Amino acid sequence: MDTSEEKTCFSVRVFGLSEDSLQGGIQVTQDEQHRELLLQVSQEERGVSLVLVEDNRTCVLKMTITSETDSCRVGAQSFLLSRGNTSSVLCFRTCSEFQAFQRLLSQWSEPRVEHCVFDQRTEGSSALQYFQFYGCLSQQQNMLQDYLRTGTYQKAILLNEADFKDKIVLDVGCGTGILSFFAVQAGAKRVYAVEASAVAKHAEVLVKSNDLSDKIVVLAGKVEEVTLPEQVDVIISEPIGYMLLNERMLESYLHAKKWLRHKGMMFPTSSDIHLAPFTDEQLYMEHYVRSSFWQQTCFHGVNLSGLHSSAVDEFFKQPIVDTFDWQILMARSTKYTINFLEAKEEDLHRLEIPFVFKLSQTGLIHGLAFWFDVAFVGSRMTIWLSTAPNQPLTHWYQVRCLLQTPLFAKMGQTLSGKVQLIANKRQSYDIHINAVIDQSGFKSGNTLDLKNPFFR
Repeated sequence: MDTSEEKTCFSVRVFGLSEDSLQGGIQVTQDEQHRELLLQVSQEERGVSLVLVEDNRTCVLKMTITSETDSCRVGAQSFLLSRGNTSSVLCFRTCSEFQAFQRLLSQWSEPRVEHCVFDQRTEGSSALQYFQFYGCLSQQQNMLQDYLRTGTYQKAILLNEADFKDKIVLDVGCGTGILSFFAVQAGAKRVYAVEASAVAKHAEVLVKSNDLSDKIVVLAGKVEEVTLPEQVDVIISEPIGYMLLNERMLESYLHAKKWLRHKGMMFPTSSDIHLAPFTDEQLYMEHYVRSSFWQQTCFHGVNLSGLHSSAVDEFFKQPIVDTFDWQILMARSTKYTINFLEAKEEDLHRLEIPFVFKLSQTGLIHGLAFWFDVAFVGSRMTIWLSTAPNQPLTHWYQVRCLLQTPLFAKMGQTLSGKVQLIANKRQSYDIHINAVIDQSGFKSGNTLDLKNPFFR
């Protein structure tokens, strides 16, 4: 039945009940007995609103029934509400009116089936695999042992201790809680460490064993679902994947801003995605040769060659995660900046990066190379974490995307086009590259799946 057609006003008599510590037992408040009032029922965001009104339209009582409200049915047509040490019994005029009231209460007080933002953008199987992966201490160890990553975060926080001293901090995707510990080292008053994977229990162990239970509160769950008891001054996180965007945790980081006070701070604060054309004949041929297995015409008596072209397409859809010599780059990089304090979650659903490169050497362009830098902008200083190929190596390496067909160009010519990064529900991105040599008109491109990289 459509609840909009339900009766929402009822005539009720109200009996007040209270405990009598002197006489013992429950006492009926006599001055409320036999008062007939109008009960107005409506739905609110937090629950069901009840308003008792007298004939002169004066409001006698207003309260909201939520999942935490003490209430129950009494007899055939009465309803008991408890508030502190007092209770009120609402006696309805008829059983049918009471039943109509109960229907409203049941329909409106049922938990709303609302999937959090994370669940809406993520396939269930991808989320399960993701949280299982990060729930392993071995993976947490891999990240902690990336000295450049861990050391840079600690330096960024401790060298800007004024931004953390006596502040309330939110750590998004805390893992084992290392960033939360850094925040406490910088003088944070309290840190809410949010972690959705099973590693949350390990973070709790570390908090207790380091005697910091009064400083760090571990909240198990997604940041899109958990409730904080207060707003925060600073949000910290390590929400970074390959090519910065893989795993789409940056969106959770941006979502957490709903808990950030006005003019609050974020560590990291912004990021630059860099891209540049490269030449690497060995890599291109190596990648192509991977598909030669499917050229066999007598594999245990079976001709596999019919799948060769499909194998080539599949392998070329894989971005290559490795590192390379800076000298293979054929032009200065261009960058795409994301300011985390200003960006919205939906800004990361589709990114378009136009480019125009003036080539610094003659040769074949085999693809585009990507890396990123993140900035921690504190009140005292700005600290950078770079994954550039001329910087110390991190566990993010660099990412290269091959073109389906290499493009020949001469020094001084220009390569122009665009890269589109389109988010998918597998917690990653589809990469679309279109490029052209402006002087010759030769074109090439590729579509790649960042969720399925090739680790070289």
